[in-house]
Amino acid sequence: MAKFVISVRKNGEYQFNLKASNGEIILTSEGYTTKAACLNGVESVKKNAAEEKRYEKLEAKNGKPYFNLKATNGQVIGQSQMYASERNRDNGIASVMRNAPAAEVVEE
Repeated sequence: MAKFVISVRKNGEYQFNLKASNGEIILTSEGYTTKAACLNGVESVKKNAAEEKRYEKLEAKNGKPYFNLKATNGQVIGQSQMYASERNRDNGIASVMRNAPAAEVVEE
């Protein structure tokens, strides 16, 4: 089962990673100054993940596809890793849509 893993960065900011059941990171958050704000970010992902229109499909400067998940206000609440192909990126989006709403939250 997928899970949100909350951790603290070296600079003291909180972040979360949404990990698939195989342990692969499928979505990463920005840095948050407080744990409460980070948990709010997790809830925003859970709420927005099932809506396809919330996903922004992008291409990095190196040509690798990736995506952002945006909240209703347009703010980016999560970013994927870089994918080898658009098909893999689209599979990543499908995985977030399927797994995020019911994913448990754990702390590292």
